[in-house]
Amino acid sequence: MAKWVYTFGNGSAEGAADMRNLLGGKGANLAEMSALGLPVPPGFTITTEVCTWYYEHGQSYPETLKNAVAQALSTVGTATGRVFGDPDRPLLVSVRSGARVSMPGMMDTVLNLGLNDRTVEAIASETGDARFAYDSYRRFIQMYSDVVLGLDHHEFEEVLEDHKERNDLTLDTDITAEAWQGIIEKFKSLVEEELERPFPQDPQEQLWGAIGAVFSSWMTPRAVTYRRLHEIPGDWGTAVNVQAMVFGNMGERSATGVAFTRNPSTGENTLYGEFLVNAQGEDVVAGIRTPQDITEKARLEAGSSSASLEALMPEAFAEFQSYCSQLEKHYMDMQDLEFTIENGKLWMLQTRAGKRTAKAALKIAVDMVAEGLLSEEKAIGRVEPGALDQLLHPTIDPKAERDIVTTGLPASPGAASGAIVFSSDAAEEAKAAGRKTILVRVETSPEDIHGMHAAEGILTSRGGMTSHAAVVARGMGKPCVAGAGTLRIDYRNGVINVAGRQLKEGDTITIDGATGQVLTGEVAMLQPTLSGDFGILMGWADRVRRMKVRTNAETPQDAKVARDFGAEGIGLCRTEHMFFEGERIIAVREMILAETEAGRRDALAKLLPMQRKDFTELFEIMHGLPVTIRLLDPPLHEFLPKSDEELEEVAKAMGADADLLRDRALALEEFNPMLGHRGCRLLVSYPEIAEMQARAIFEAAAAAAKTTGAPVVPEIMVPLVGLKGELDLVRQSIDAMAEAVMAETGTTISFQVGTMVELPRAALKAAEIAQSAEFFSFGTNDLTQTTFGISRDDAASFLGTYQRRGIMEQDPFVSLDTDGVGELIQIATDRGRSSRPEIKLGICGEHGGDPSSIAFCESVGLDYVSCSAFRVPIARLAAAQSALKHKNSG
Repeated sequence: MAKWVYTFGNGSAEGAADMRNLLGGKGANLAEMSALGLPVPPGFTITTEVCTWYYEHGQSYPETLKNAVAQALSTVGTATGRVFGDPDRPLLVSVRSGARVSMPGMMDTVLNLGLNDRTVEAIASETGDARFAYDSYRRFIQMYSDVVLGLDHHEFEEVLEDHKERNDLTLDTDITAEAWQGIIEKFKSLVEEELERPFPQDPQEQLWGAIGAVFSSWMTPRAVTYRRLHEIPGDWGTAVNVQAMVFGNMGERSATGVAFTRNPSTGENTLYGEFLVNAQGEDVVAGIRTPQDITEKARLEAGSSSASLEALMPEAFAEFQSYCSQLEKHYMDMQDLEFTIENGKLWMLQTRAGKRTAKAALKIAVDMVAEGLLSEEKAIGRVEPGALDQLLHPTIDPKAERDIVTTGLPASPGAASGAIVFSSDAAEEAKAAGRKTILVRVETSPEDIHGMHAAEGILTSRGGMTSHAAVVARGMGKPCVAGAGTLRIDYRNGVINVAGRQLKEGDTITIDGATGQVLTGEVAMLQPTLSGDFGILMGWADRVRRMKVRTNAETPQDAKVARDFGAEGIGLCRTEHMFFEGERIIAVREMILAETEAGRRDALAKLLPMQRKDFTELFEIMHGLPVTIRLLDPPLHEFLPKSDEELEEVAKAMGADADLLRDRALALEEFNPMLGHRGCRLLVSYPEIAEMQARAIFEAAAAAAKTTGAPVVPEIMVPLVGLKGELDLVRQSIDAMAEAVMAETGTTISFQVGTMVELPRAALKAAEIAQSAEFFSFGTNDLTQTTFGISRDDAASFLGTYQRRGIMEQDPFVSLDTDGVGELIQIATDRGRSSRPEIKLGICGEHGGDPSSIAFCESVGLDYVSCSAFRVPIARLAAAQSALKHKNSG
């Protein structure tokens, strides 16, 4: 028979810390503290399996649950010398949620449950403190009505505030017992008026109402949204913890508080927290009263005149301090604790791993190794890789006020302020004049590259997390908010309309790429700092990881940043990104619009020296590290002239008739350019493109080898291959050019030719393609598009709905779809190695910087991941954690 309920308290427990999947984090840790002998109010946990049952069976409970709860209540009653519902010695309980992972503020809690018109009198008589008893009863009515009965919390607050205003009172603690009794009657009348039934007096009805409310809160919109944002599966469910009440509002020798065993902002090894005298837990976070500092040191630093817990209740403080030390050593991690002091007796209500900033996480991990609490390998696992973004980009000061205009997708981390501009040219002009801007577009295209580079950040109304704007912004390390669909951008009049507000070109806005928020005005920022702890932890990570970490880079600036962050080469140089500025775009358009091979070769001759210079700089910066260069892979429409002015410019450069060029451009337009004449198809049609780029690569390799004294081994990647014959044909051009350059320069150049696997057919035919390819690089952005048949630029319009309705847990463009796309990668890996055992395998899509995707790459045995420069540290740490997990599970 299934066990639905686990008891704890009085120095023993049926559960333990390693049962968090069944008992939730709170229940598992309450059990663990009880077993350690800490003073924990006795109670019991209803398991997460009941939550699953509840939703699978039409919000009903297993038959045996009621008896199990009754037995557990009896056990708690025996431990406390009380009986639940007894009119003379009533047991009062709290009912709290407890998921596997902390979801602060997302689910519901009820305190003081079991109070009614009779038991409140018993509590008043027993304690000799009627004010305390009736204060607790009004709190219960207010909380239960909100959480269980669905009445607005503010309606009760209005009654309370009205009383304080009429009697010239400031604090709840100023209200007398008699006054509380009058307020309670008003509260009960309010319930009866709204619900047409009285406030429940039966403690059993109260208990099951609260249990149901906690389970129901698992599916509230706020909880569902929180899970989606933090990638918490919906089928985990929550536990329910029922625990004997202890009271911090029982007078001046009582208190309640929260504390961290170390400073969660800085990581400093000092007790950090707040408390309130004569209060219950919600008072600390409600902001009605100013909390007091726990330690005397913190009080002095804050310049507070209110006594610290250390000074006010020294015995309870010393006991609490000892438990903090015991729990931190036991869990080997910084703890977040809740406690209550009832008439001088300390009770521990919760412990969990404390949430912390990235800076604090690094310091705590490094310090705990120095203190002998952690091994280096354990310390590596204590820092969330994604949190490192906080250290690499400016962030909005948490104390700053936010006037939120709208919210889009958090496409690239960091925050930036600047004047609104609607064109890339305007952004570039402003940059030259020393003005900061935010580039606002419906969507960006490769032609916006110069404006994106000039702007402080990018905001788009269309596009998803892997749209052009998102990918390029992450590569540049610039904040980006994408897919802010409520924005109505009017280029013609230079305005944005959103939610009844209007923003004009030149107005200052701030974007927060970590939350997706768009804010009015310039908001205070915190600049990133990399401490010595960062370097220490990264050193440990580099020693244990197996996979190499490369970067996606086309510019010297990106390459330098990536090297500074520890990149071990370039895994993807997208050569088409090099062609959108100045004379280059004109030459590329000449090449595309030319109707003869001779015309194309004339245009390509103009590009050759530019490409050679580009590649030479990258080889020199990487100084002997591998550089993978992808040959030209644009859908042609991205390069075609868009305006009459651009057509005239190209016509002049070519000495051609603009009308004829316009006809040629129209003839080249495609219905579905992403699946059209691009990648290797372009190189098969126009082998002279591959010849020019290959010559530029080999001439640059020869030049860089002389300059640096380090051998250059370029890896030339042919994009969008689906047939071995395509790769063979393009490879002939590359090999022939290598022989020609080596003969001309008198040098020997080692090189590899491979392909980007971004089509399902390439994955399925990998054994055959590997006969001609010396490496595979999985282009997971396009592989995801072609596997799902979803455009990454348009997916944002419906993927949110898919996630909310449980069809997909995650956006497959953000975190790799390991079931479908992942299986294709596994197939290609196995089949590629079957015909070429030494084949080099990597991943270069945006997933190369996503920790969960990196874990999959480790499990498949890829040789490296490649990601944008600012995600290199994240990838290094994630690769180390994945290697350790793989080792420990193997």
